[in-house]
Amino acid sequence: MSKLVIVESPAKAKTIQKYLGKDYEVLASNGHVRDLPKSKLGVDVDNGFTPQYTEIKGKEALVKTLKKEAKKSEMVYLATDPDREGEAISWHLADIIGLDMDQPNRVTFNEITKTGIIEGMSNPRKIDLNLVNAQQARRILDRIVGYKLSPFLWRKVRKGLSAGRVQSVAVRLIVEREREINSFQSEEYWTIDAELTAKGVRKAFPAKLHSKNGKKVTIGNEEAAQKILEELQGQDFVVDEVKKTVRKKSPAPPFTTSTLQQEASKKLGFQARRTMKAAQELYEGVEVEGLGAVGLITYMRTDSLRISAEALSETVKFIKDAFGENYLPSSPRIYKSKKSAQDAHECIRPTMPSLTPDQVKSSLTSDQYKLYKLIWERFIACQMANALLDAVSVKIAVGDYVFTASGFTVKFDGYTRLYEVVPENEEEEEQPQALPELAKGDVLHVKKLQPNQHFTQPPARYTEASLIKTLEENGIGRPSTYAPTITTIINRGYVEREKRSLKPTVLGEVTTKLMEEQFKSIVDTDFTAHMEQSLDEVEEGKQSWVKILEDFYGEFSEILAQAEKNMEGTRVKVPDEETDIVCELCGRKMVIKFGRFGKFLACSGFPECRNTKKIVQETGGTCPVCGKKMLAKKSKNGKTYYGCEGFPECQFMTWDKPLEEKCPKCGSSLFRKMGRGGKILCHKEGCGYEAPVPKKSTKESNDE
Repeated sequence: MSKLVIVESPAKAKTIQKYLGKDYEVLASNGHVRDLPKSKLGVDVDNGFTPQYTEIKGKEALVKTLKKEAKKSEMVYLATDPDREGEAISWHLADIIGLDMDQPNRVTFNEITKTGIIEGMSNPRKIDLNLVNAQQARRILDRIVGYKLSPFLWRKVRKGLSAGRVQSVAVRLIVEREREINSFQSEEYWTIDAELTAKGVRKAFPAKLHSKNGKKVTIGNEEAAQKILEELQGQDFVVDEVKKTVRKKSPAPPFTTSTLQQEASKKLGFQARRTMKAAQELYEGVEVEGLGAVGLITYMRTDSLRISAEALSETVKFIKDAFGENYLPSSPRIYKSKKSAQDAHECIRPTMPSLTPDQVKSSLTSDQYKLYKLIWERFIACQMANALLDAVSVKIAVGDYVFTASGFTVKFDGYTRLYEVVPENEEEEEQPQALPELAKGDVLHVKKLQPNQHFTQPPARYTEASLIKTLEENGIGRPSTYAPTITTIINRGYVEREKRSLKPTVLGEVTTKLMEEQFKSIVDTDFTAHMEQSLDEVEEGKQSWVKILEDFYGEFSEILAQAEKNMEGTRVKVPDEETDIVCELCGRKMVIKFGRFGKFLACSGFPECRNTKKIVQETGGTCPVCGKKMLAKKSKNGKTYYGCEGFPECQFMTWDKPLEEKCPKCGSSLFRKMGRGGKILCHKEGCGYEAPVPKKSTKESNDE
């Protein structure tokens, strides 16, 4: 009689089976097996918010198999993911199978390695009902908001809309940023910049006008800039002060879910969903040559910065062997997690610090390799010595004015030999620049002195990285919610991508305005953050989950009733979004409309002109068969492919991205093949031109 272990995914089951051997059978539940019904609220709000769970459609056969295998097993272990969601899945499984809730049949694995599995199986415990109740409270809260608020939006705005505690706040943040951008008044300012050379040195270095008589200079217009320039003419540029310091740069901490998503967005161009998919695969286990199925990273949903003593010891040894003792700090670095962090897990780190990305590259997909490399380098670097910079700052006296110049050279590369954090924006990035040897009293030669006009810039739109950072800083959502939240607000049509930026649609702006007017607390960041804190307190056993729901529902019901009263007989019109496309039938502008199958173009002259057409996304490339435009299209599963505008007459299609560049051999449009074997190629029959992807295209390819 064997022992049964139930996990969430088949990939994880396969890896764990390898380590546990023939005395165990490992089966997968494929996520949740039970949930609230889709067709009704499914919560008895009058009787303690009792949830009415039903088996998920399509899981009947699986549940039957799990029951059968559990019945003939001497022991059943529930090994779903080590978080609230995983705990709830185990609780549902225990109830369905008929396990004793007081028995220690719950095991968790922080990493899917031999050590991690032995440790987990050696420490079974009872199902943690506090964790389960925190998940139930979140699920019921989200169901109440969605089920009660969405129909209101259908009646007052448009059918098919949805609202949610976290998604509505995320949309509001994006809308508010757009309002800031639209209301921004750009202001002109000028700088005076010099290029100077020291005696006996040909290479010039830059300096900027800083102050006059000890007060910082601000220049508002060209006239003021020219006046200062006149005062500077004929004056000597004399070195007044030289300060030399050694600057220390410390490494960034290891990854949490949030910082991993942010850095993968900035460094790899990955969307949050893509990052989490690759991370899940690395955690659950992949077949590695020479090792078999093994989990390469620790659990990827965490906000903790804790590192186990064993991992620290292995990392220190690896750094010493690979880089030398001088690349180690005087003692291992301990990083402090935020107060709100759930410290049950470690940070996201490689399970085997000595296993380098190059060693596993041939066993991984392109996305898995890129993400493993990012996680591995960040983690190893976090235990390396500081980088040391020889920094020089110089003040240059020019009459009553002072110019400043600064530069630095790398004295010791330290952790930067392996990894550097991507700055928030390009301007923040410091480039090593050595100043010539200068001493007080040196007279410098002016190679160039000129005024430069600038304008203040509006705040940038959110990217996935900056939105995730803001959500985390405001305590909105949890590590597991960031990626699905962004996916939802885009799929619902509230937000759209513009290159890598997130821009609200007209629908998003209209819906947010309505929510702000009628449901202020739902889109209030402080209210949402407070709710997250309450859920954390449920998890810690400090608060009743039913009490949280009672308090929320009482207030929410009143707000909803008042909103119905306020908007009785009214409906919000979503303005049509005008385009530059001209209707070929009547010459008016086409507008974007929403229908059963999403967006489409319609003539603004409706009902006189009823012309409509599909929205097509041009690529800039042309068809190698007939010469018509190549259009970006979506397959049934949402993957982008490219087809000829002349379809169905011309049936050319490809997964390769059309480019505006022309083939040097035949003049047809070039295409870029994505993935590990990426290259530039021509699809013109008989041409055969191919070339490697230029380096500058790497980041662009990651944006896909």
